[in-house]
Amino acid sequence: MVRARYFNENAVLAAPIVLFLLAFLGFPAVVDIIYSFSDVSFENLRSPRLSGLNNYAAVLADDDFWQATRFSFKFGVITALAECLIGLFLAVFLSPLFNKRPWLLAILMMPMMVAPAMVGLMYRLVLHEFIGPLPHYLYLWFGDSPSFLGPDTVFTTLLVIETLQWTPFALLLFYMAYQAIPAEVREAALVDGAKSVRMFWYIELPLMLPVLGIAFFIRFVDGFRVFDNVFVLTGSGAGGSTTSLSIYIYLAFFRSGKIGNAVAASMILFVVALILLIALGKLRRRMARA
Repeated sequence: MVRARYFNENAVLAAPIVLFLLAFLGFPAVVDIIYSFSDVSFENLRSPRLSGLNNYAAVLADDDFWQATRFSFKFGVITALAECLIGLFLAVFLSPLFNKRPWLLAILMMPMMVAPAMVGLMYRLVLHEFIGPLPHYLYLWFGDSPSFLGPDTVFTTLLVIETLQWTPFALLLFYMAYQAIPAEVREAALVDGAKSVRMFWYIELPLMLPVLGIAFFIRFVDGFRVFDNVFVLTGSGAGGSTTSLSIYIYLAFFRSGKIGNAVAASMILFVVALILLIALGKLRRRMARA
């Protein structure tokens, strides 16, 4: 009886957001599903012809799609790992300084406030091989400069730029999680003779693991679907070397006019993200029970 009442109260509280999602996201989602199974272009956008799984078969047989998938997955994993590791180190190492001067944390959050497209444009100007100030001064001082946007180094350049912009996000999450650890836990560990390194490794880090997992997942998803800063900085790259899945969908939709293929690729991306989200939810519940 209590459980039924609890369920009814939650249903009433959740009703507004459910109705909002159905009204503003439900219709576009239904249209996308129809388009993904249709032969559709800008000429017959209002009257698509159903074609079954042809769009999905075309996308899955496209080498460019798999190249974009490999780029997005590799980019998402590496940037998420780098941001979480650097953010965790800074959150713990700089915690005493943040406690004394909280305004420093606000300054470190500033890169997050800049639109990714503007970040891409800024670095495009700074790193440009012919007009960029950084290559100019490197050549002036050392007689040579790497091609930051060249095919051999562009992936590393994109990784560094993404990490610099979004490490503050991980830093903020980890700092708050680090501060949320009860002082009694640390005091008890000190009484038992635990040193700082052992305390962090065996007490503080396990308590922060749920936040670490959530931060990694959020940053992986954001890196996996990266579009604006990469597109502004390098476009699709030489031979599609910097084409993420989002850029692949954009090019298929607007430049090639293959609306059905683009929507089918976006539906595949949505399904993969949904599976990852469900897996994360199950993992979180399993960790909570443990």
